[in-house]
Amino acid sequence: FLYMKQIGLHEPFFTGKEKKYLIKCIDENWVSSSGKFLNLFQRKFQNITKGKFLSPVLNGTIGLHISMIQAGVSKNDEVIVPTITFVATINSIKYVGASPLFMDVDEYLNIDEQKTIEFIEKKTIFNNGYTYNKITGNKIKALVVVHTFGNAARIEKIFEICKKRKIKLIEDAAESLGTKYNSGKFRNKHTGTIGDFGIFSFNGNKIVTSGNGGIVVSKNKKDSLKINYLISQAKDDKINFIHKEVGYNYKLSNISAALGLAQLEKLNLFIKRKKSIRDYYKKKIETIKGVKILESPKYSQNNNWLNLVQISKKEKMKKIIKKLNSNGFQSRPIWHPNHMQQSFKKNYKYKIKKAEEFVKSIICLPSSVSLKNKQIDKIVNLIK
Repeated sequence: FLYMKQIGLHEPFFTGKEKKYLIKCIDENWVSSSGKFLNLFQRKFQNITKGKFLSPVLNGTIGLHISMIQAGVSKNDEVIVPTITFVATINSIKYVGASPLFMDVDEYLNIDEQKTIEFIEKKTIFNNGYTYNKITGNKIKALVVVHTFGNAARIEKIFEICKKRKIKLIEDAAESLGTKYNSGKFRNKHTGTIGDFGIFSFNGNKIVTSGNGGIVVSKNKKDSLKINYLISQAKDDKINFIHKEVGYNYKLSNISAALGLAQLEKLNLFIKRKKSIRDYYKKKIETIKGVKILESPKYSQNNNWLNLVQISKKEKMKKIIKKLNSNGFQSRPIWHPNHMQQSFKKNYKYKIKKAEEFVKSIICLPSSVSLKNKQIDKIVNLIK
């Protein structure tokens, strides 16, 4: 049988000094959780995002988990979160024994700011320094804003109410490296650097990869020091191996950081190419009646991580996905809303409508940096 290589949704693209840095790691025998590339990687990342205090971790899910711990989220607490996100965001809440409190999404598939504010103002009370859900009686300890598909979420009002209600704000910026606000209170601020904690991912399908890997950005030094302590097995005495707390083997390796550094050095080039891919998609898709590229917010400069199309005739969606996949182009719907997942159906949800409609009409398309215009032409013709 002939094997047809499928063009993935987002594949890694190696064009810089990846091999050189990896070989250097091996030659110098620094391949584990310490070494110069870890420092260089953090320095480069900090230069790009202006994030203050950094903790390199093994992946984005770990970053979310350790942020939940440091945010004080624990058993029987609740965390406000959008229903449209990769399940890792929700799993990290369950890891600490807490429950997700699901919110709807806006036109950019980010958390619906208006509904979120409405819920906090009308359905919660503030007492003795904590915000409580009136229905369940549980404390709401944190709120997760996900910058979905690389698009910056509306965050100004959410930031203010979290500050007022003593709710920790966690940004899941796993997909939005390179995205920053170009207007408003947070003008020129990079996603993931505004909340109490920001989490980035360097998985193989992200705009920059280190194979696996992630970084937690903390707003204050005290939190960062504690996170760095916890991810290194909570070691109090390196000579006698004394551990006063339960720690985790969560720190990023030097060899992963070496790969990540070479990728970060090409980030501007990647973002430029991603915009070009998006513009070409938009130009071609506009010729098809009933199909449109999902818009990105104008209040931010977005990294265009993944391109999505909305189909007006929902009954055509499955046929289009099948057609693309059978012709070697990976495509899929957006994530299934998490409030509809078997594991989370009993958790509280608030006025969710758009998310349930979007999952029936939006398709994710191949968007790799290496994608060629002639491949986009084929994708568009298949959709036609």
